[in-house]
Amino acid sequence: MDNHPALDDAFLALADSTRRSVLTRLARGPASVSELAAPSSMALPSFMKHIRLLERSGWIRTHKSGRTRTCVFEPSKLPVVDDWLAQQRALWEARTDRLERFIDLETE
Repeated sequence: MDNHPALDDAFLALADSTRRSVLTRLARGPASVSELAAPSSMALPSFMKHIRLLERSGWIRTHKSGRTRTCVFEPSKLPVVDDWLAQQRALWEARTDRLERFIDLETE
C-alpha cells in the first residue's frame, strides 16, 4: 500500500462539503471565520472543527487580530493531490490504451 500521510490529510480535508466550500471561498481571498461560517447552518464551535482540520492538514493558515480570526488559503496541498491524480490518470490511460489495442486485434 502507498503510505502518504500528506495525501491522506489532503483527501480527508476534501471529503467534507463544508470544508470544500471553505476552500472554494478562500480561493477568492482571505476571510474571517465568521464570514466563512455565515452560509453554514451549524453552530460556530462545530464549524471551528472544520477550520482546525483544514489548518492541521495544511490547506489553510489562520491568524488572529484582536477578536477576528482570518483564514488564508495555502495552495501547497494542490501539487500533492495533483501529482497523485496525474499518476492515476496515466495508469488508467495506459490500461484503456491496452484494452483498445486488444479489442482492435480481436476485431481484425
